Amino acid sequence: MISLKTLAWSSAIPLLAAGLAGAHAGDWPERPVKLVVSHAPGSSTDIVARYVASRLAQTWRQPIVIENRPGGQNIIGAQAAARAAPDGYTLFYGTTGAITSNAYTIKKLPYDPAADFVPIRFIAYSPFMVAASPALPAADLKEALSRSRQHPGSLRVATEGAKTFSGILGSAIAALAQADWVAVPYSKSSEALQDTMAGRADLVILPAAVVAPHIETGRLRVLAVSTASRLANAPSIPALGETLPGFGMAGWHMLMAPAGTPAAIVNRLNQELNAVLAKPEVAAHLASLGMAAAPELASIADNQAFLKRERDTWAGVVEQIGLQPE
Repeated sequence: MISLKTLAWSSAIPLLAAGLAGAHAGDWPERPVKLVVSHAPGSSTDIVARYVASRLAQTWRQPIVIENRPGGQNIIGAQAAARAAPDGYTLFYGTTGAITSNAYTIKKLPYDPAADFVPIRFIAYSPFMVAASPALPAADLKEALSRSRQHPGSLRVATEGAKTFSGILGSAIAALAQADWVAVPYSKSSEALQDTMAGRADLVILPAAVVAPHIETGRLRVLAVSTASRLANAPSIPALGETLPGFGMAGWHMLMAPAGTPAAIVNRLNQELNAVLAKPEVAAHLASLGMAAAPELASIADNQAFLKRERDTWAGVVEQIGLQPE
């Protein structure tokens, strides 16, 4: 026979669970929140992550502690974040490499980018630039591509490697434009820049934030930004889509959480990050770091749809250039 005490206790369980869930969301955060960044301290991604984290933490009484876990093409950091307890106290600073391209370039990825994380809010695009050595006799990207077809193998293009964003972008441009150039991989972007400025490479494809300072000094000439249309904060720079109609690829940053993180916390983070990114001084600072805002990607549903489009795009590009995961 079931006692009245047992009935009373069993009926209280749903109410208790609901109360705990509400408290978990309402009182959070009660201790510092960790943000895993899969890039090295001082990198352009790390700089943006720290800035966004500092602004977000101003709305709380708890700090956000950055934990840099670089290496392995973002695998080390992404895997650490994916395996963290989904309690709202570990977040992941998602990037194109960790969340999209790795799935198509690495055969045995030890985490599932689609299943192991939930999006919170898109932060900004991190467009790349195609820049030329001052010694290259080409006025624009169209002319440089034409030169590569007229003189096969004569152009040397510096990238960060075949399976990196810059390398894949370079391969995609070559495939679409039927360009015939030599891709030269560099392990350090600084060396790729130096060789291009010195004329040992003709073109370089790297993040805009890395290239822009050398454009301003005249040591490099910008030919295109890697988006399909011109950026609002750099309207004078031609977009890649102007030379290759409809085509564009840009890196991006997104705040994410391990799958299973309470929806109430994810929703609250989304609302608070939206408020932070809407501040004019925040938008201006991100633009100064070479980032491009995306106010249209505000809701969690918007971010989910964006990730699906990105995966479809990368699947198509990888197939087109014949890149095999290793």
